[in-house]
Amino acid sequence: MSEILETAAHPMVFPWLCLAFGLVIGSFLNVVIHRLPKMMERDWQSQCAELRGEAVAPAERFNLFVPRSRCPACSHAIAAAENIPLVSWAMLRGRCSACKARISPRYPLVELLGGAAAAWSAVRFGASPAAFAAMVFLWCIVAATFIDFDTQLLPDSITLPLLWLGLLVNAGGVFTDLRSAVIGAAAGYLTLWSVYWLFKLATGKEGMGFGDFKLLAAIGAWCGWQVLPLTILLSSFIGAAVGIALMVFARHGRSVPIPFGPYLGAAGIVALFWGPQLTRQYLNQFM
Repeated sequence: MSEILETAAHPMVFPWLCLAFGLVIGSFLNVVIHRLPKMMERDWQSQCAELRGEAVAPAERFNLFVPRSRCPACSHAIAAAENIPLVSWAMLRGRCSACKARISPRYPLVELLGGAAAAWSAVRFGASPAAFAAMVFLWCIVAATFIDFDTQLLPDSITLPLLWLGLLVNAGGVFTDLRSAVIGAAAGYLTLWSVYWLFKLATGKEGMGFGDFKLLAAIGAWCGWQVLPLTILLSSFIGAAVGIALMVFARHGRSVPIPFGPYLGAAGIVALFWGPQLTRQYLNQFM
């Protein structure tokens, strides 16, 4: 058994094992991205019905595991052979095997991102707790990003566990010390909370959602308060660049909201892997 573990932990083997595992997780992330908003909507509808005193009709069980995945066009149940990450989509040529409806290329993209996240974490941190923790962080960011793109929602069921997990991970000083993680979580939330209220008092409009506060708090819990300025500046720059590009090239109206979570998530990834180095380089310019 020890020889097997040593072989799996070898620097030439471990990233490939993580890549394969990450592709499988990426397939599950597709389920999370598709179903979690629907689960939230069903829960809200049920709560509203109860508040109105209406009887809630029993509904089919619907969660991340049941029912089985189906084609949205013809309800064809996806067989195991049709659910192999990357391979099945390529073999089916991006079409449902039953009705030939188009399967979005986003499905293999998410699978590829899940695998790449795991492989890169393995290369960056080796066979260590930091590698596995980084994988979880990246997978959560991927899921939250695509959900925010689709619905402009950042679910509490992703952001809050990610926040608490960051504090637990750094209780052992994996990415930063616990004191920096706790301050980072509080400062991350309060920073965007303050921006939200200043903008609302000045314009009477809501400039961002509460999910953005929680996501930045989670990033602070994982990376520490020291990288929060970098995260905010980088996410604002990316968001502004994308927003301008959408208005210029895609005729995106100024009144149409743009999700901020994906840009926070991208900046958080940079902060986790390169935050301390980038912060030191920036500060050295003024010393």
